[in-house]
Amino acid sequence: TAQAQAGWLQHDFGHLSVFRSRRLNLLFHRFVIIHMKAASSAWWNYRHYLHHAKPNISDADPDVNMPHVFMLGEEMPKRWAKRQKEGKAPKVMPYNRQHQYWWAIGPPLLLPLYFHYENISYIFGNAIFGRSGLPRDSYATKRYLGHGRKFFWEEAALMISFFVRWHYMYGPVVGGAWAWFTLYMVVRTVESHWFVWVTQMSHIPMAIGKYASTKERDWLSLQINATCNVDGGWFNDWFTGHLNYQIEHHLFPTMPRHNYAKVAPLVKSLLEKHGKRDRYISKSLLGAFGDIVSSLERYGHVWEHAYFEG
Repeated sequence: TAQAQAGWLQHDFGHLSVFRSRRLNLLFHRFVIIHMKAASSAWWNYRHYLHHAKPNISDADPDVNMPHVFMLGEEMPKRWAKRQKEGKAPKVMPYNRQHQYWWAIGPPLLLPLYFHYENISYIFGNAIFGRSGLPRDSYATKRYLGHGRKFFWEEAALMISFFVRWHYMYGPVVGGAWAWFTLYMVVRTVESHWFVWVTQMSHIPMAIGKYASTKERDWLSLQINATCNVDGGWFNDWFTGHLNYQIEHHLFPTMPRHNYAKVAPLVKSLLEKHGKRDRYISKSLLGAFGDIVSSLERYGHVWEHAYFEG
């Protein structure tokens, strides 16, 4: 619970939404995400800046570009199936079953496996070679590289401080290095379930596609077409770190989270004024979770039809 809530807290600092001072927000962001969660602040900014700039745009948003594991949206499955039949893409997964294997490799493995790999690649790639080696870079990375590779070595050292602290706090209690490392991975796996369901419930069921095929490219349309809300309430707000107000968060990314519910009626009236009130979608928490699985099943069938019958 503490690690999950620290994740929502670092998200607030990363969005510069806690202090008026940009410097203080960035300072606390680095402290929370690196020293308390063993992740790179530069890596988080690299991913998250891209996500917010063009959410659910498969050639820009790293959160929805994962064709080796999941087919997302109505377009990607068709393109990937075509490339597979031409021998230009590997036949990795039975995507028509992705709604089933999601339970085994989606929520359980994102944080303990993939995010660890990406963190290490990003930090040490930039520290040693001056490039991350990840598929797409962002303005954030270029800005950090302006400080020189020393910046990334500092991030690596701060990340190691997490494990030093973890060793001395839990090693004597649980019985040595392997025991505390096992505890750490268990915590990350449990947190991964929490994180994945909360962050994906507002995006996977929504419109996903390439930028070139996106008809409405204005800021408002890009955000509301890619996001949906989950109904507010004390539990949902706490459990999701107020990310249940995903529409408001994407429209006003630097707004303090406790104000989302206050501006929600204004957002609805704005959309109604411009004939887009039907784009404001809010669901129950369990309904939003269920829509992730049903969307994966639908996208999988699109791939199946394109691959075997198209």
